[in-house]
Parts: sequence; structure tokens; C-alpha cells
Amino acid sequence: HGQKMSKSKGNVLDPIDLIDGIELEALVANRRSGLMQPQMADKIEKLTRKDFPNGIPAYGTDALRFTFAALASTGRDINFDLGRIEGYRNFCNKLWNAARYVLMNTEGKDCGQDGGEVSLNAADHWIVSLLQQTEQEVIRSIDSYRFDLAAQAIYTFIWDEYCDWYLELSKPVLTNPDSTIEELRGTRQTLVTVMETVLRLVHPMTPFISEEIWQRMAPLAGIQGKTIMRQPYPAPDNDRIDPAALAEIAWVKDFIAGVRKIRSGMNIDPRKLLPVLLQGGSATDKQRMEDNLNYIMNVGRVESVTWLEADETAPESSTALVDEMKLLIPLAGLIDKDAELARLSKQLQNKTDELGRCESKLANSGFVDKAPAAVVAKEQARATELRNAIGNLEEQQQKIQAL
Repeated sequence: HGQKMSKSKGNVLDPIDLIDGIELEALVANRRSGLMQPQMADKIEKLTRKDFPNGIPAYGTDALRFTFAALASTGRDINFDLGRIEGYRNFCNKLWNAARYVLMNTEGKDCGQDGGEVSLNAADHWIVSLLQQTEQEVIRSIDSYRFDLAAQAIYTFIWDEYCDWYLELSKPVLTNPDSTIEELRGTRQTLVTVMETVLRLVHPMTPFISEEIWQRMAPLAGIQGKTIMRQPYPAPDNDRIDPAALAEIAWVKDFIAGVRKIRSGMNIDPRKLLPVLLQGGSATDKQRMEDNLNYIMNVGRVESVTWLEADETAPESSTALVDEMKLLIPLAGLIDKDAELARLSKQLQNKTDELGRCESKLANSGFVDKAPAAVVAKEQARATELRNAIGNLEEQQQKIQAL
């Protein structure tokens, strides 16, 4: 609520309660006891019951520590929010589940820890390159006491890059019966070495979960030692940054994101394999498509990829851009035309009604003159957002009507 934590106000959060959790009645009893102003007890109880109707759930030590690091910004005032701890508990769960996936695909298998030839693909080089950049950012942030920036860099790398993309890009290699032993060894080795490094990177903020996972991960990465606490902190190696791999996988991500955006926008079943048509594009685009077709097909859930000739007319399609290349997904046969038109019509009506309410407010001089400037600006931004959404929905509607 923007108030300073104070025992006299009864709004102190005990870290142990956040770690282990506490039921409402116990929390109320704790907050009513030992008050400097006993007459405040009833008010404190009322506020506690309002703010924590179900008590406080157990978030665990690592989630709380990571939250404190993430909140350690340069500002003096922090509005503490249990939602942030919940988000970072989810982050700890994400790290744990990623480790389970890695161990499931590497324990008892050849990860190159005993030597042997290794073949690394573009995705392997890409994630190793990103790791070096993340290490640089984390170390720079810690050196300048910006623990919030260090936490954000680690969070972004683990959640957005390693878990959401690299683990998905590893599956086509690990599940392909035609993958060579060198390719399998390369991907397994990358999975474990990157995860082991990440555990050392995040260890000061989440010591318990990182130690637990490291005990099983370290041997697979060929690292000896009794505890992660005695291991050196990661040091970036600029020679391991591969600009070509960074650009190539960025292109693959844009391609797959384009397919997913069309799939989501047209309400197409996520399990359905989609045919993709490509228009324009450079020689680099064609080479990247050839080199990364396995990723495109598997991760993007793509059935086929066809390049259109320069003078060839494309069927009615939904379109996305990947640099200068057009990515088209023909709509015929993919959607239920009547059901989709009904869905779009309902969405259009809702957006149009909301826009009408926004415009009425903005047309009211009493609102515009008296409301704070920030509130008026927010309403104007919302109106612009609604107009854009309506335009997009009308465009989709026209495409489907033309089928």
C-alpha cells in the first residue's frame, strides 16, 4: 500500500512466514501481539484479514532471495508485492523442470564428458554465445551493485532463451533417428554444460535449488567437486561468441514466431501442421531455410514449406514478415469459415463497444479538463490500441469471407 513496514502499524512481513507459509489465524495472532500501540490491534487484524484472506502460502527461500535481488533497484521505496515472489517461485520451478528435461536426456548417455568427437549445430553455438553475453552482463551488474539487473539478465536467459527456445530446438536433434553420434553428443554436451554454468551463475541468489541440481549435473559436464559453493564463478569467453549463429537462430525464431502469430490470430488448432508458402526472400533466406528446416518443421509445427515463383499468385493467406521475406499460410481448409466469422464478429462488436465508451469519455470536456493528464493520456492510448485491433479484426474478416 506504499506504507513503510512498521510493527506499530502491524504491516510487517516476517521472511520466515514467506518462506514456510502461515495460516491466517496464526498470522493475525502474530500481528496482534507485542504491539507498541495495543489500541491498534483490532484495526491491524481487520487489515490483515483483508490483505491475506487465505494466509500466506509457502514460497521457499530461493524464491524470496531472488525476489529481494530483483527488487534491489536504485529507488528508495519498494511496494512489496506477494505476486513478485510468486513469479520468482515459478522461475525456480522453471529451472527445476528444465533440469529434469536435461537429466532425462543426458544421464546414462554419452555427453562427451569422456572425450569423443563433437558436432555442434547453429542452435548449440547460439545458446553458448548468449551465455557468454549473459555472463558479461551479470558480472558487470554485480560489480556495480545492480543486483536487480543481474537477476533480470539471469531470468531472461533461463526463461526466455534456454527454456523457451533452446530446449525446444534440442528436441529435433535428440528425437531424430538420423542424428549422428557426434550430433547427439554435441547437443547433450551443450545442454549439460550450459545448465551447469547457469547454476553457478544463479547460485548466489538461489543457493539451495542450484546446489541440489548441480550435484547431478556436474558429473555429466565432466566437473569434479563436493559442492557448487567451492566452484569458480563463470567467466565469459568472447571467443565463444558466434555472430553468425546469433543471426541465424534469430531468423529461425522470427520465422517460428510468425507461424505462431498467424496460428493464434486465426484461431487454428495448435496441434495442426501448417503448410507454409514463402515469397521473396534473399539467397541468405533460402540457405537458412535449407540449413534449419528440421527446426522449422518440428518446433514450428509446419507440414511443408514451398517457395513461390516471382510471378506466381498466392492463394488467400494470412501473412507475416521475416525481414524482407513474406511468410504465407493459406487459410482454405484450415479453419471453420462460419465459426471463425462468428468469433470475429463477436470480438469486433466488443472492441467497437469499448471504443465507443472511450471516445465518449474523451469527447466529454468535463473529463478531459478535470482528470489528471496521465489518466487522459492512458484513455487516448487505449482508444488508439482499440482502433488498431478493430482494423486487424476487419482485415481477418475480409480474408475469411474471400475464401
